[in-house]
Amino acid sequence: MDLLALADFNLVARHEGFGRAARATGRPKATLSRRVSELEASLDLRLFERGGRALKLTEEGWALYERTGVLLADLQETAAAIASGGHRPRGRLRISAPLLFSQTAMGKLAAGFALKHSDVRLEVTTEDRAVDMIEEAYDLVIRVNPEPDESLVGRAFLRDRLVVVGHPGLKAPSDGSSVPAVVRGTAGAGETWTVITATGRSDIEVRPALSLSSMIMVRDAVRMGVGIARLPISLVGHDLAAGRLVSWGDVEGPEIALWTLYPSRRLLSARVSAFLDHLKEAFPQGTPEELANYLEA
Repeated sequence: MDLLALADFNLVARHEGFGRAARATGRPKATLSRRVSELEASLDLRLFERGGRALKLTEEGWALYERTGVLLADLQETAAAIASGGHRPRGRLRISAPLLFSQTAMGKLAAGFALKHSDVRLEVTTEDRAVDMIEEAYDLVIRVNPEPDESLVGRAFLRDRLVVVGHPGLKAPSDGSSVPAVVRGTAGAGETWTVITATGRSDIEVRPALSLSSMIMVRDAVRMGVGIARLPISLVGHDLAAGRLVSWGDVEGPEIALWTLYPSRRLLSARVSAFLDHLKEAFPQGTPEELANYLEA
């Protein structure tokens, strides 16, 4: 594939027209049109819908634009870094991060990174779903306990654990009846939570008293004494230390691990490497205590 023709195609797609692309870059409109036509002929595909005054990408054209735009930007960044004799991070850095981590830590992390790397345009989106990094043009994703994926590489940079906590005024019933609970999302009429305490393993029967959509909301409701809840120790560690909440035990199950992931077939760019270093500086040991202190600082 002709990289020059591909670059011109991306230029026209980005500016949504041959005339706009020509005016923005000073390139002849006829040259851009010819290059795009040659690319369409070599691929045996129509990349643009040409009709009226509007120029729109076809479905195949949009797919090509999405897949090649990031790669061409990486090539341009690499060439600029080599030409300048260094590897200073620059360009756009797109990150997808989960809801709770975004609400509690990403604002401060992003601001600190922006102050250190002014040539990087950082964009962070918040979502708990498994995004397609290539299709959606993400450079880096942060995920909780991700499923194995051969197309991605990364590492765990933070570890956490769930605890059952409640207001000091809320006591466990002596007759073994159920306890009111604040849950995230929806829950059935009755559940049993298994916890590990200093005396061993025990079960707590709970009845949902309140269903909320975020861990921050759950924590705030538990502080008010509505019921007990399962929450990350990093989110309630300072409440436990201050006596605002008390622990009913650790939740039985695997630990919570936050991972940074990026495509295995893509070279690690300077901007991604810089953000990974930024995370390492913020959480050198990756413990729940470090995250709790970071959130309170």
